This record gives sequence, C-alpha cells and structure tokens, in this order.
Amino acid sequence: MNNSFIIKGDICFSKRVDELVTKENGYLICKDGVSMGVFDEIPSEYKDFQVYDYTNKLVMPGLVDLHVHAPQYHYRGLGMDLELLDWLQTYTFPHEAKYVKEDYARESYKRFVDGIKYGPNTRFSIFSTLHVPATIILMDMLEESGLVSYIGKVNMDRNGTDELEETGPEVSARKTREWLEEIKDKYKNTYPILTPRFIPSCSNTLMKLLSEIQVEYELPVQSHLSENQGEIAWVKELCPDSYCYGDAYEQFHMLGNKDTKTIMAHCVWSDEGEQKLLKERGVFIAHCPNSNMNLSSGIAPIRKYIRDGQNIGLGSDVAGGTHLSIFRAMSDAIQVSKLRWRLVDDDLEPLKVEEAFYLGTLGGGKFFGKVGSFEEGYEFDAIVVDDDSYSPTKDEDWNIAQRLERTIYLSENSNILHKFVRGKKIF
Repeated sequence: MNNSFIIKGDICFSKRVDELVTKENGYLICKDGVSMGVFDEIPSEYKDFQVYDYTNKLVMPGLVDLHVHAPQYHYRGLGMDLELLDWLQTYTFPHEAKYVKEDYARESYKRFVDGIKYGPNTRFSIFSTLHVPATIILMDMLEESGLVSYIGKVNMDRNGTDELEETGPEVSARKTREWLEEIKDKYKNTYPILTPRFIPSCSNTLMKLLSEIQVEYELPVQSHLSENQGEIAWVKELCPDSYCYGDAYEQFHMLGNKDTKTIMAHCVWSDEGEQKLLKERGVFIAHCPNSNMNLSSGIAPIRKYIRDGQNIGLGSDVAGGTHLSIFRAMSDAIQVSKLRWRLVDDDLEPLKVEEAFYLGTLGGGKFFGKVGSFEEGYEFDAIVVDDDSYSPTKDEDWNIAQRLERTIYLSENSNILHKFVRGKKIF
C-alpha cells in the first residue's frame, strides 16, 4: 500500500474538545501520508486512488499515549497496594536496574513493542531507563515497528538505589550527550526527549546541566509533576526556594517555551499557582487515571483543566497503570471524573464520552503537531475497529457515537483490524 489511498467506513474524529464528527459510509482520503478530509462521495481529483472498503467498521484516528514507562511493562499489576514512593523503591528501581544487561533489555522491550504495535495507540511519549545501550535498543525496535514515538533516556543522580543511580550530575549529563550523539539522524519516526525522572531524582546541578543540553539540542521534555502528596512534601524539602513543585522545573527552564514542548504527567494536586504556570508555558498535562487509582494518588481535576484551556492528553503510565490501551484510559478518565464530581467537587461535572475521546486523540496529538484528527492537513494516523462482537445480534441500530462509546468501554486488541501511521499500514 502506498501513502495515497481512500478508506471507506463509519468515520468518527474530533474537531474540538466538545465536537465529535461522525460520517456513516464516509470516504477518508489519504494523500502522501496526510489526511485530505472526510467526504460523502469521492472527489474527482482522487477518483484514481485505491479504495479500501471497511463498510460497517469504525474508522477513527490512532490513539495517543503521552506517558508510558517501557521497562515497567514487564511487571505491571504488581505492588498495587503501595503508594508511589514505596512502589518505586520496592518494584520500579530494582527492576529497572536489570536493564544494564542488554539481553534482558532486548527481550523485555520486544514484549513491550509487540504489546503496543497491535493495539489502538499510534503515538507515544516513552520513558526508558538511565542505560544508554538499552535505550537505543528500544529506539531501534520502535523505529522498526513503524509507530511514532518520543523516547527518553532517564536521568537520576540522587535518591535511587545503588544499582539504579548515576554517579553524579556530570556523569548523567555526559551519558545523555553520548546517547544524543549516537542516535543523531538515525531515525525517521523515533525522536529523543529529555527525561529527568522527577525532581527528587535529580540534583540542582544535574537539572542545570540538562537545561543546557535541552537548549543546545532543542529537545522537548517529559517528567512527573504533583502526582502524590508525599512526593510534593518531599519536593518542598528538597527545593525550599521554589514556590511550588512546578517552579522547581521552571527555575531550570524545563516547562517549555515557544520553541519546545513539555509533558508533565499527572498534575493531580497542582494548586492554582502551579496551574497558572503550566498554562502560561503551554505544558501538556498527561492525565493517567488508571495509575492514579492504583497507587492511591488521587483524582486530577480534569474538568477544571478543560475549562481553563490547558493542554491535556491521556497516558497509560504502565506500570502504575496496568493497561496499554488508551481506550482504557478514556473510560477510566470518565469514571474517575464522576467520582470527583460526586465526592469532591460538584462544580466539576463528569467528562462526556466525546471529551475523553478528544483527550486520547487530538488533545494528546497536538504534542506531535497536526495529529489526532481527520481534518485536512493532519498526519494520517488511523485505526479500523470491528465492533460487531459487542452486539451478538443485528437487531440494534446503534449510531456511530454510541458505537464509539461501546468501543471505549469494551474494545480489546483483537477488535483492531488495521492500523495506519503517517499513511503507512502497520497491519
């Protein structure tokens, strides 16, 4: 299949957070890997394009995972009785230390890449470990998969373990530079992203050195912010001169600017001052509801973030989260928003289905540019979903929006028939 073709099917996509577009038996045009839009009939200028007929199947943009830890896929579902900081010490740090062995990294990362390749997600922002060879192994595998991803070598020079901590800020910065030089101009679909694990793991000296690297290489940034109350209290002790957790990043220019973008995962407990800072800097908030439940972190005020015009997408946050599919993140986001509305703040009404779908497609897709929609000019990422298994009989006449809702709650990888990324068919 070349990068110019037509897909026929029951199409749905977001234009805005509150606007879901549906088209029954519509024609979705892909030209040179870019969407030309959705039509009732094939326009004359595209009449010679090959048509792939997925009549009665749902066609929607590929889903976007703004926050996932590739090395943690191996032990998902463990330690869910612990809170964040204890969980990191008990499971995360001991396990990530194993990636110093390249054979182990290769075997484990293959499982992760196979897990995401055949699911509904097409774009990712991914944490590796602090090990350069293992990170490059992961990047090689992601490039071969045809998916599009940002991948970050983790930086951490304090509060780790003997097996998982870099021996000083200069060593961490030097290894980061070595990694960036080794992968320079190597990939088409796989990009580096600067990755300080979180403030408790990175000394001020390291953050200053990473800030210099960020400017030199013009890198986006990913990290964690205000996930857990114990974590926030710890940051106050470590950074007494910062007026909030986010300011501890801002002092080192890590919250983005007009030229570079930043993802901060969670933001469960961000106060008004921190929220204002995030909006001013255009930070992308990666909402990870499954992880926030599993590790007892709390419920982020996503309705408020939407009202305030924050940049928001969804993250699986494996292995704090247990499922890779962003469909699961959508359903979890809706459900936890109901609990926050009922139990915490009745001014923040629950998310609607179309809003959760937006967050998992166009909302997160904006981090990658024109991604996550089928409007003209967007990069052509699409999935074809067979939702017949949700309805054992054909008597029901669900409309496309209802079928989308059922897909969000019921879909499994086996329902994903085909996946396209930048106009290339992955399967």
